[in-house]
Amino acid sequence: MTLTRTTCPYCGVGCGVLAEADGTIKGDPDHPANLGRLCSKGAALGETIDLAGRLLRPKVMGQDADWETALDLVASKFSKAIAEHGPDSVAFYASGQLLIEDYYVANKLMKGFIGAANIDTNSRLCMASSVAGHKRAFGTDTVPGTYEDLEQADLIVLVGSNLAWCHPVLFQRIAAAKEARPHMRIVNIDPRRTATTDLADAHLQISPDGDVALFNGLLAHLADAQKLNASYLADHVNGMDAAIDVARQTDSAQSGLSAQERNAFFDLWANTDKVVTIYSQGVNQSAGGTDKVNAILNCHLATGRIGKPGMGPFSVTGQPNAMGGREVGGLANMLANHLELANADHRQAVQDFWRSPTICTAEGLKAVDLFEACADGKIKALWVMSTNPAVSLPDADGVATAIANVPFVVTSDIMEKTDTNDLAHVLLPATGWGEKDGTVTNSERRISRQRAFLPAPALARPDWQIISDVAGRMGFANAFSYQTPADIFAEYIALDAAVSHFPRDLDLSIFADADYAALIPTQWPRNGQRFFANGQFYHPDGKARMIPVKAPARAKSRFVLNTGRNRDQWHTMTRTGKSARLGAHLAEPYVEVNPADAAAMDVSPGALVKIESIYGQTILRALITPRIAKGQLFAPMHWTRQRTSKGTINSVVAPATDPFSGQPALKSGAVSAAVYRPKWYGFLASLSQPTPQTPYVAIAKTQAGWQAELASRKIPSDWETEMRTLSGLWDGDFAIQADPSAGTVRMAVSRAGLITGLFFVSPSPVVLSRTTVVGLIGTSTPPLVALAGHNGSDQPDAGATVCACFNVGRNTLLLAAANGAHSVAALGEVTCAGTNCGSCKPELKTLLAEAALPMAAE
Repeated sequence: MTLTRTTCPYCGVGCGVLAEADGTIKGDPDHPANLGRLCSKGAALGETIDLAGRLLRPKVMGQDADWETALDLVASKFSKAIAEHGPDSVAFYASGQLLIEDYYVANKLMKGFIGAANIDTNSRLCMASSVAGHKRAFGTDTVPGTYEDLEQADLIVLVGSNLAWCHPVLFQRIAAAKEARPHMRIVNIDPRRTATTDLADAHLQISPDGDVALFNGLLAHLADAQKLNASYLADHVNGMDAAIDVARQTDSAQSGLSAQERNAFFDLWANTDKVVTIYSQGVNQSAGGTDKVNAILNCHLATGRIGKPGMGPFSVTGQPNAMGGREVGGLANMLANHLELANADHRQAVQDFWRSPTICTAEGLKAVDLFEACADGKIKALWVMSTNPAVSLPDADGVATAIANVPFVVTSDIMEKTDTNDLAHVLLPATGWGEKDGTVTNSERRISRQRAFLPAPALARPDWQIISDVAGRMGFANAFSYQTPADIFAEYIALDAAVSHFPRDLDLSIFADADYAALIPTQWPRNGQRFFANGQFYHPDGKARMIPVKAPARAKSRFVLNTGRNRDQWHTMTRTGKSARLGAHLAEPYVEVNPADAAAMDVSPGALVKIESIYGQTILRALITPRIAKGQLFAPMHWTRQRTSKGTINSVVAPATDPFSGQPALKSGAVSAAVYRPKWYGFLASLSQPTPQTPYVAIAKTQAGWQAELASRKIPSDWETEMRTLSGLWDGDFAIQADPSAGTVRMAVSRAGLITGLFFVSPSPVVLSRTTVVGLIGTSTPPLVALAGHNGSDQPDAGATVCACFNVGRNTLLLAAANGAHSVAALGEVTCAGTNCGSCKPELKTLLAEAALPMAAE
């Protein structure tokens, strides 16, 4: 088989992948981002490239159509809206899943030919506050760090970043560095105890949005302890006095930490020269996200700890091409190639280069505002590209209603059924990862190639080609006559050269003579060149700015809701949801609840919890854990209406945004919570995909079919009809076991001697081995034996999956531990768990601790 060097399509780490057409996936040992490592999601990419559920041909009003018909309709609808209502009546909503070439073409069409700036992206939900904070401090959106800094630092401070689950390969690089250099210290600042906390020397469990208070406290301490870099400040920084004055007025106790915790952190930071502060969504996704970013940057600028190896602030992005989207101007408040939309000279230069008939003159609608404009009837034509805003944005139900209010909606996607596609008039089939060619930029400014190793299925086309085809039909054919993505990349590099006389950080000259086909992972401005090493920044006077920022008032509500990601899932599960192995780790939407709160609400393990706000409600499985602080809740954002009836957590999140960045506050929503008491709980395993309509349902792919968690307050009159309705298994032999006194029912459907469905009902949460039950589907197990819900003595139950890379279950690990594997390394030797991506290592440690076994030294 032929190995293709490509790049992973998940987080912003930008890992290199070696892929084969048969789905074999390996880490690329020569890629500088991962050096051969892959996380569980990356390792399972081969399980997600099948064509099940794919959108394979254009659809107009739900009916198959040819490309000519669909493209003509899209072009005519957008042109008509522009002619009748002006260019601001249309909008694009794009995605960090797009490649640089796709982004560039979409941005060019909207800003230079339509003449509006109404193109925003789901990257607005990811790192917009970092962009705003960087620009306020540095004069440009510059990420100064490199991954090597993480291995050279003496202190790494992780702020609002569950790196172990969200950027696992960076986590493993840091873990390896700490093992090699035991004096390295790691501080984890997070309202939750997460898998990342396991690596930390200290966990500072701050209050939600307590970051500004903490870092203002640090800045004041640095000043009072005479730890400022006076010469650096004098030569390279403005705004010190005002920033320190405000910091001194801040009560750092607002961080929620004790004086002892704060002082220990302040002393450690102040007395360690080589400090890297990594921050992610816990900082960015806040109504004060930009201020949080500047509070962090202030401390690095005040001490001159920037622009040198092993030190500096480091924003790690969530999307694979969030950085690339920033570079090409794929946000509503940016112009191409890091030029300023508000600068008339910049606009003229871009328009001259594009030879475009117009250019936008004002920033467009940012994500939340864009969909509010849809709700208000201001947007007449909307194009959503490679994302699912009806789930991912706050007030998700309101966003869905807003999209439905737009007269014409078109989506480009790889999957046919998504919550957003269900609202569209036209669906355009795009090529997906493994089928498309282009480039992406990772969190350390390294541009890598994504290369195709699979043919484009059926009628699917690359996004850049779809956009160009529509542009041509709108009258702009000459400017969008690209034949290959290499043509677009060359134009992008040429634009950068044409505007090189403007002071900017973006310098793509290293790519001027690059062979696109053979392009190796390359960092701009030049491999190894370090930003701000000479103390020069991009404000007109060449100096950085410290920004005075105030700590926000503490929110008061019964519960503060924090949302985020799971270890083995990605965004709305369009891709990862196809992998049974990934779904086996945490197969249904859940909410973490502190034990004290659970007791107060009478929530027992496995019970359901209803979470409500003025925007909507959701029902989630309770995961009672001390990892979450009292008065706080945590729920992952992955589940959509395709997989659950009431599990879309963003339905309850308020559409509050940061005033500078427009980034939504997805980490600290005010909600209420109460136990949800159904009359029955159910667990269904089925050969076919179920389509249940119960008030609570969560379905997931399994190796042999599907599973569903169910609950309802209505007891059916006929359980056989209920099961067949839920599972869709209308033919086959039926077996039932019922215990009316206990309120339990067990049912099996078999066909031609094979089990096709199993259904277990109880008045309390169903307790059985899900792994065992789903493993019986498709087997010749006698129905009455299958209804026992456990394996035979010769087939031990592996238990719930802990290690997704090697599909190792909890019971397998406990048995290995009981037989002498008393360390994480020993468990790895016996079971392979934790020996690939390492994301499960914290869970392995927890398992050993829960088993009350003596833990051996690693």
